[in-house]
Amino acid sequence: MLPLVEKCTDFMGSTSNYQEASLVLLGAPMDFTTSFRPGTRQGPQQIRAVSYGLEEYSVYLDKDLADYKYFDAGDVAIPFGHVAESLRRIGETIGQVMDDGKLPLLMGGEHLVSLPAVEQAAKRYDRLALLHFDAHADLREDYLGETYSHATVIRRAIDFVGGENVYQFGIRSGTREEFAFARQHTHMYIDQLLEPLSRVLPELQNRPVYVTLDIDVVDPAYAPGTGTPEPGGCTAGEIIRAVHMLKGLNLVGFDLVEVSPVYDQSERTALLAAKLVREIILQFGSKK
Repeated sequence: MLPLVEKCTDFMGSTSNYQEASLVLLGAPMDFTTSFRPGTRQGPQQIRAVSYGLEEYSVYLDKDLADYKYFDAGDVAIPFGHVAESLRRIGETIGQVMDDGKLPLLMGGEHLVSLPAVEQAAKRYDRLALLHFDAHADLREDYLGETYSHATVIRRAIDFVGGENVYQFGIRSGTREEFAFARQHTHMYIDQLLEPLSRVLPELQNRPVYVTLDIDVVDPAYAPGTGTPEPGGCTAGEIIRAVHMLKGLNLVGFDLVEVSPVYDQSERTALLAAKLVREIILQFGSKK
């Protein structure tokens, strides 16, 4: 089935049958390039653990997970300390999920885990659009001499999708050079979320879309459990609304990254992440 994964616990309500599922959850417990506070390798398991504190029913969507077919495959088996091999394994696993005709939902882990997933999507879908929700631009050419970092992930993704196909929302932190690069090469909406998203989405209705969501796009007052918190940003309610606005897109992949449980004793960051995962399943999964 998926030979490079290890299973511990499941996201609430997931089926035990990979073949019948239309959507597959995967964890990528990697935080080797985290630049400030490590710990995101614990994110996927914490998101799963706290999911059981939520209802399977979404009052927003009037839908229930009990009616949907989705499979939690577990975590990609990461060889600790080996960035290139870890990314290769994530990419191979995501590629297999895509080739099996299923929608991958990846839970990080640091933001660099998104890169192989975007690469796999770009190989399979022409004119792929990348929607990027984040506090940080992630457009550095390198970080401390390393070209593969959670601080460079979108710059590297541009190699696969092209800057004109990258849409960045909620950005409020980066270097002078990153913002200059964005002005020339991407569509960046600085410290803005819902209004520009509402304008962009109609343009993407007939295109394949990959979404990467860094939890630090949310103000740390609502989501403190992350490695590089950035004051300001959207509320928990606004990011939930943003996810609901994606309805109707041809979504080919989604990831939610940078949840770092050790910095949030209240677990509200992981709970928000789990709620966002639930809403994505209910919007883009298939019914039983």
